[in-house]
Amino acid sequence: MKFQGKVALVTGGSRGIGKATALKLAGEGATVAVHYSRSAAKAREVCDQIHVLGQKAIPVQADISDREAVNRMVAVVTKELGTIELLVNNAGDVGDMVFEDLTPEHWDRIIAINLTGPFNVLWAVKPGMIKQQFGRIVNVSSIAALAVRPNQMPYAAAKAGVISLTKSCCGPLAQHNIRINSVAPGAIATDMLSEVSPEMVEQLRSTTPLGRLGEPEEMADVIAFLLSEESSYMTGATVIASGGRILIP
Repeated sequence: MKFQGKVALVTGGSRGIGKATALKLAGEGATVAVHYSRSAAKAREVCDQIHVLGQKAIPVQADISDREAVNRMVAVVTKELGTIELLVNNAGDVGDMVFEDLTPEHWDRIIAINLTGPFNVLWAVKPGMIKQQFGRIVNVSSIAALAVRPNQMPYAAAKAGVISLTKSCCGPLAQHNIRINSVAPGAIATDMLSEVSPEMVEQLRSTTPLGRLGEPEEMADVIAFLLSEESSYMTGATVIASGGRILIP
């Protein structure tokens, strides 16, 4: 198995892409820390599913925009499971808002969750990876970072920052046998879409060249590839997985 004996931390691991990734990594032999922000019950359910697969898993809670909370979370994972070797920075919040209604407070919140949060987790995990001279990191961005999407200005800016963070860390981390890449998903069938009208969901589906929404498991496959040695010559890259939607103006 690709990740036998490895310790993974998946942020936002209680649902959607994070849940699918946690299960994927566990299915390939990893021990998994399933991070959540609010839903402890859902995180425990994911851990229960991982236990059925024969792997160890623990739920861990933190507001990733709170640096001290993140440091405490990583300390718990390290104590309970060992040094984190695989990191999936997945947690985030879209927070759609029309341009005219956008407030500085909304901007601050979305940037804190989607950009400062991944930085906090990366910086907390990095020392352990450097000490053992091994690490594999995937930051989850979005095609919103690469193409204008209405009502997503702070989210798009944050996700563009995630791509830049990935590129900027590539060189320094490579010296320590740590690879870092990102993935930019398109419209994915997660529970986030429950906040979107059926008409908008249909528009997303019909305007995607492949004619459907992506599945969380498909994103998990891409993330697992980037964490595995199958992508051994890749670092600093961003993989677009959007069903062709990146091509839509």
